[in-house]
Amino acid sequence: MIRSLGSLRALSRRRIPPAVLAAAIAVVAVTACGYSGGRVGLYGPAPSSAPAAGASPAGSSVLTVRHTALGTILTTSTGFTVYAFEADKGTMSACTGACAVAWPPVTASGGRIKVAGGASMSLAAETTRPGGAHQLTYAGHPLYTYAGDTSPGATNGQGSEAFGARWDVLTAAGQEVTGG
Repeated sequence: MIRSLGSLRALSRRRIPPAVLAAAIAVVAVTACGYSGGRVGLYGPAPSSAPAAGASPAGSSVLTVRHTALGTILTTSTGFTVYAFEADKGTMSACTGACAVAWPPVTASGGRIKVAGGASMSLAAETTRPGGAHQLTYAGHPLYTYAGDTSPGATNGQGSEAFGARWDVLTAAGQEVTGG
């Protein structure tokens, strides 16, 4: 546990909002002290019935686009910005544990993947995460939302350097936006 908290302290010197850091610390504390509300394993709490910010309605996973100051970018069906993580290797996610708390994976809900508003169906797919969950990908990038984006259309995670690499939003063409 001390090594984990030391890593989290090191992260606090980076550009991570205090609320996200507090959530990551809470996950470490719950994992270290036990948890009576369900399973907690290597990849965090077991999935619950409550959807995360990036979750889609049951039966389908929907990606769409939104016009922002960064341009037209990819979002979830609820309008939350999706990000790509430069540490990912191909469609293999490198974001687990505390990283996945701060940057929740956009998970597939078990149905068909759908796109709307200018997103391309030919670029949308899914991959299997460590631990077995299905994560949406776009243009070969595993997709994540950001816990610091508390409302649809927010892009607070753009350009962040966290958990060993940079995070960027994606265009409808699947390109990373490196400005902003």
